[in-house]
Amino acid sequence: MLAIRHVTRRFGETTAVDKVDLEIAEGEMVGVIGRSGAGKSTLLRMINRLIDPSEGEISFQGTQVSALGGAALRRWQRDCAMIFQQFNLVPRLDVLTNVLLGRLNHRSTALNLLSVYSREERLKAIAALERLDIAQTALQRAGTLSGGQQQRVAIARALMQEPKVILADEPIASLDPLNAKVVMDSLADINAREGITVVTNLHTLDTARQYCSRIIGMARGSVVFDGAPEELTREAVHRIYGGEGRAEAIPEEITSTSIDTPLRPQGEQPRLEPALAG
Repeated sequence: MLAIRHVTRRFGETTAVDKVDLEIAEGEMVGVIGRSGAGKSTLLRMINRLIDPSEGEISFQGTQVSALGGAALRRWQRDCAMIFQQFNLVPRLDVLTNVLLGRLNHRSTALNLLSVYSREERLKAIAALERLDIAQTALQRAGTLSGGQQQRVAIARALMQEPKVILADEPIASLDPLNAKVVMDSLADINAREGITVVTNLHTLDTARQYCSRIIGMARGSVVFDGAPEELTREAVHRIYGGEGRAEAIPEEITSTSIDTPLRPQGEQPRLEPALAG
């Protein structure tokens, strides 16, 4: 279980995350929604320890993650893979090498300095690319790929870490709808088949409702909704996205979607479709 206890993060006079308390069970697929500046990205970065909480603590399976340092922190960042909106690949390196970088915290410093990878590691990387239907790009420079392809390379790199948790920070925000679907299908497939906990920040309500079994809504740094997709009523949407006034006054373009999008039937798993152009 991932436990977040009374976590706060301040940047000077600004409180980005305010006294958040959450428990996320192993194997959950959780969507975090809210307006820009709600604290979603800051929360994920604290979980991964890219930044530290100002107050509170974060623990995973009984280990206090927020107190780790040195080798123990590197092991946590191996076990807690991070996928970013802007991919964070090395554009000049080929795709296969970018995926192999996911093994860095599994290997000795000497092997990393020499960039020597075993046959087993290379086969594992190619298998990850095949799973995401982009093995044909293995020898291309990462910078030549489309945004959707680059995000799938980033997911393959995360799989190479053999993580227990995947954090995805707005993974589809810069993608067109077809590539966004491929990326979300991939994350849902990993969650369903491996049982890896996935926590992803999302802008659109329909995406959260379709792919996530649990939705957390944030506003002004605080959690204002935590429940199943079917509990996401118009009143709950207003707490997440609205300000003062009546819930009916929220224009649909704020949420970028309709909250009436059908949910995926209970127990139905997404099918990873063939690669789409781009």
